[in-house]
Amino acid sequence: MRLKIYQVDAFADNLFSGNPAAVVPLNFWLFDDTMQSIAEENNLSETAFFVKRKKTYDIRWFTPNGEVKLCGHATLASAYVIFNFIEKTLENIEFSSLSGILNVKRENEFIELDFPSQKFIKCQPNRDIADGLGKEPSSLYMGEDYFAIFEKEEDIEEISPNFEILNKLDLRGVVISAESKNYDFVSRAFYPKYGINEDPVTGSAHTMLIAHWSKQLNKNHLKAKQISKRGGILNCTNLGERVQISGKAKLYMIGNIFLEI
Repeated sequence: MRLKIYQVDAFADNLFSGNPAAVVPLNFWLFDDTMQSIAEENNLSETAFFVKRKKTYDIRWFTPNGEVKLCGHATLASAYVIFNFIEKTLENIEFSSLSGILNVKRENEFIELDFPSQKFIKCQPNRDIADGLGKEPSSLYMGEDYFAIFEKEEDIEEISPNFEILNKLDLRGVVISAESKNYDFVSRAFYPKYGINEDPVTGSAHTMLIAHWSKQLNKNHLKAKQISKRGGILNCTNLGERVQISGKAKLYMIGNIFLEI
């Protein structure tokens, strides 16, 4: 069996920036262990698979060592592939996922994701978080990930995590953030439990970040940057129960997967 595979840099203004994702269009679902093996072989933070069902696309996302319920950058990359190679006249896509219906639309060179806003609560200081990050956050929250707020953008830049400690945490990962001089806020995200020490740009984390910073800054339209080594810029809108996240994408590679099935 031969499958087409695309590699796309998501939330990227230029090639070799943003977050690379593999995208594998399917006519029917493969076995879960086969999709997991493909994701492990790709060794990117996410590999997205989708199957068209009438007017909707079913989508799933796999890290190198597990399936996740929501991924922003691989959804943006999947939409880029559909808009540019599969249904070139399409302007809106409805994805059906483990996180419900996700609507995506094309706005010139931007792709806009409509995602559910993530719920989170404030929690008590956590010694493992402070030790794992090497710095005590000014406040700590928990949703799907731990969410640590720091006083300055420089704090976010300087943190050098102990991934062995962070790997033992009970939640998916740790997102750190601070208000920014050049953007509304900056962030970084760490997911060693999923084989991703630092994720370059994390759309799903922004479903929590947007809600927090929208309230703190008293504004619904925000510009964010994830300041990983590759970096990525996200245009964000808080809609209450949902958030919109938009960015650009750049195609890196098109190839074929040969499965012995």
